[in-house]
Amino acid sequence: MTKDIIIIGAGITGLTTAFYAKRRGKDLLVLDRLPYTGGQMRSHPVGDFIFEGGPSTGSISYPEVAELFDDLSGEVEMDIARSSSKCRLIWKGDRFHPMPSGLASAIATPLYSLHDKIRILGEPWRKKGTDPNESVGMMTTRRLGRSFLDYAVDPFINGVYAGDPMQLPTRLALPKLYRLEQNYGSFIRGSIALAKRKKTEREKKATKQIFSAKGGFGQLTAALTRKIGESHIILNVNDVRIDPSSEGTFTVTYQDGNGNPQTVTTRKVVTTCGSYCLPEILPFLPKEQIDRLNNLSYAPVIEIGVGIRNVQGHHYPAFGGLVPSKEKKDVLGILFPSACFDGRAPEEGATLAYFLGGIRHPEMMQKTDAELTEIVLTTLHSLLKYPEKITPDEIRIFRHPHAIPQYQLSTDDRYQAIEEVQQQYPGLIIAGNIRDGIGMADRIRQAVGIAQAL
Repeated sequence: MTKDIIIIGAGITGLTTAFYAKRRGKDLLVLDRLPYTGGQMRSHPVGDFIFEGGPSTGSISYPEVAELFDDLSGEVEMDIARSSSKCRLIWKGDRFHPMPSGLASAIATPLYSLHDKIRILGEPWRKKGTDPNESVGMMTTRRLGRSFLDYAVDPFINGVYAGDPMQLPTRLALPKLYRLEQNYGSFIRGSIALAKRKKTEREKKATKQIFSAKGGFGQLTAALTRKIGESHIILNVNDVRIDPSSEGTFTVTYQDGNGNPQTVTTRKVVTTCGSYCLPEILPFLPKEQIDRLNNLSYAPVIEIGVGIRNVQGHHYPAFGGLVPSKEKKDVLGILFPSACFDGRAPEEGATLAYFLGGIRHPEMMQKTDAELTEIVLTTLHSLLKYPEKITPDEIRIFRHPHAIPQYQLSTDDRYQAIEEVQQQYPGLIIAGNIRDGIGMADRIRQAVGIAQAL
């Protein structure tokens, strides 16, 4: 069998790449080891609730996100979060506090120290950093103060990376924030300048709104799967190998779901899987090179969907609550999907999404389902303050040992290795969340760019 393009991995990156490449008339094949498409992006209807097994929301950070839903019109509908989702909660002391949304709330909030509240007035005139490898934590402390690190940036990094802000270089983990300081000398001045900049009609599509898909993200991956066509997707495959030939083609071998060996020849092959899969998939590369591609750490994360049919009026009109590491709780945060989107729970009820583990607490992965359920039951009352008589009607536990890549200092070497391999073997594209960002918008944007290049 011969194909124009082989795409390895049927997550959001692989599916979006295949969707746009097929629209351009390419004959392609998508391979995945799982028995379903979407990777970690799966929605689980459970009784009256919809739980997400992976990402709960995304941000319309790039026009490509809005354009993807436009291109899938009639197949899936974008779901924009309610305005209440702009409220973010941070735990401090014995309760959740709203993140400041303006000058008055910033002055009144107990989250930050008085010293840092005063000190932030000087942020626009503070000297910009000179260390390109300065961590998110060090930059925050230098420009804003320790309390902003503890009760704003640390929980934010918990929510995005499930990581440690002291281990993530700003340049790599939060490049937009890094550029604000480097280009404008200040976060505040940079934000004001960008807000004033006139945008093109296409740029205006990047609204930064929080979104999902009607019925959950599983509807998005299902729509992409339908548009690609099941005949172009093979699931349940094992032992995928890529081997280059002297003629400039690639031979892709794999075992199908019945254990039968299969061979496909192509001139273009795209990997979108995790870096830990590359040693097996790219056996022709020398160990030194493959080790540089696979120098990526992943934060393990447990996501727990919790459904309550009747919260007896105890609703949280907010996006969710994040827990700073300084507070030493068992959870990284709790999101409130039913407060953001319709159809996730009965009208009187609520759907919650608990997140545990992360780079600093990998031991959570060893806890039994019973132990994790006990954490949910305890924090339901101690953190969310639900009355004791309110208990979950449904609980589902999703474990992800390789959940979120950590863009640490090794990232530079990995990017260089990717570039070297792609130049050495034209037609081979190494993609996925090992580069170009970890957010859903990053994945979609990367996929669109790859499809255009193909």
